[in-house]
Amino acid sequence: MIIIAAAAIILPLILLGVFNLPATRGMSISALVVIVTGYFFWHLSPKVIGASVLQSIHKALPILWILFGALLMLNCLRATGAIDRINQGFQALSADMRIQTILVAFLFGGLIEGVSGFGTPAMVTAPLLIALGFSPMAAVVLALVADSTPAAFGAVGTPLTVGLSNVTEKSSLLNLIGLRVTQLDLLVGALMPAVLILILIMWFGPREARLKQWLTVLPWTLMIGLIYSSTALLSALLIGYEFVSIVAPLVTLVFAIISIRYHWLLPRAMQSSPWKMDGATSQAAPKSSMSLMTAWFPYLLVVVLLLASRVLTPLQQFLTHYANLSWHHILGFSSISSDWELLYSPGTILAVAAIIGLLVQTRSLKPLLPTAKTVIGSMGNTALALGVTLIMVQVFTNSGLNQAQLPSMPMYIAKFVAKYLAGIWIIMAPFLGQLGAFVTGSTTVSTLTFAQIQADIATNANLNTTVVLAAQLVGAAAGNMVCVHNIVAVSSVVGLSGQEGTILRKTLLPGLGYAAMIGLAGLVLLRIV
Repeated sequence: MIIIAAAAIILPLILLGVFNLPATRGMSISALVVIVTGYFFWHLSPKVIGASVLQSIHKALPILWILFGALLMLNCLRATGAIDRINQGFQALSADMRIQTILVAFLFGGLIEGVSGFGTPAMVTAPLLIALGFSPMAAVVLALVADSTPAAFGAVGTPLTVGLSNVTEKSSLLNLIGLRVTQLDLLVGALMPAVLILILIMWFGPREARLKQWLTVLPWTLMIGLIYSSTALLSALLIGYEFVSIVAPLVTLVFAIISIRYHWLLPRAMQSSPWKMDGATSQAAPKSSMSLMTAWFPYLLVVVLLLASRVLTPLQQFLTHYANLSWHHILGFSSISSDWELLYSPGTILAVAAIIGLLVQTRSLKPLLPTAKTVIGSMGNTALALGVTLIMVQVFTNSGLNQAQLPSMPMYIAKFVAKYLAGIWIIMAPFLGQLGAFVTGSTTVSTLTFAQIQADIATNANLNTTVVLAAQLVGAAAGNMVCVHNIVAVSSVVGLSGQEGTILRKTLLPGLGYAAMIGLAGLVLLRIV
């Protein structure tokens, strides 16, 4: 039965990762197998399967709406020339692609994660990296790997506020678990900038002197990582978990810019001979008369609007109350529902910022309609791939509504693993979180699914519950690197539809490595607390 329960995990890995099938085919096969096995072995009724399919279709709509907003923003910025001006700004600060990776993917992406989450950061940062000369594959891999450390606190702390709601709603305990997350990540998360540069150089850079090119910026990347993780720890300790992924990237970004200006821990030769990846275009961006602030205005507006909508309670209540397209009690099942608060969605905010950006940058909305038509026309395959992926996910997660009196498939897997590995559970806890994010595509949903069993195992094994739950959160955050529907969405933004298997193979190793290191950090933390 364990093999049947794990089909939703094993099949995507084999079909996409080994056989390199495009997501439209690989995930269609996976969804069909999970439906058939759910019907015959878990005894799911046709009504449960039908409700899960309807839930999947509805859940795909807000994700596609975010994708539409991100693509609309990107194409509008291209039409106005703002992308070229942003490119000039980065080139003026540093033309070295190692530095640009940290600024764009890790720090700017971390800020977007802090205020938005839900797969938005990679969809925003990957196109920016491409505009700087990165190959589409490098841009996607770096954007996905970078969207890991901040994700435990994404969308103003949603993985803790919502993800742990089945375990506790006490703010004091949530703050303590948030602090434990930053303690686990103090050294592991600090290595992420160095890991990103290692991936860039080893997989996408010239063959010559690879180790040397990494070592020359290693002191700087370690400094950036330590500033980030230390700021995150202080934020969790002094302010609260909600703002960790907002404060940490902002503070670190200031330090990064100052250090680049004054060449702290950076070789001066970078200015005259910046490092470039294989195949990178060496031409400078076309000169633009647009001011840098005007070019960045839409992105800054996105950050401000996202933050205001999440922090200002009256505004949040207004946005979540009106134009609420959520669907609850689908086909009569109280546990099967799908949320879509249209005005509150990052997709709406991205689209609004794109429109306002057009008015600010060109004083005209003329490019809007043709740009929107082009974007919609490009989203067909993505919609299909996302739809079948979510069908597999929802049948998998709703499988507890069965007539065989079995636990749901994810709970069956979790209990099976816990039975045989309880003795080393702190090492396994982040992998369970990562597994949940791989399948569900969400740090929050993974934690919502597995937090109770993580807490129960911790109690039975006499482990510190807050440390185990923190390991769940960090592992789930690392799952952002490998989750299929994130890969599908981001690859669509940069024109890599059909290459999801290649992307998965490249992100799998850093994802598993991250979870393993968190497990070891958990062993150490358990001895301290």
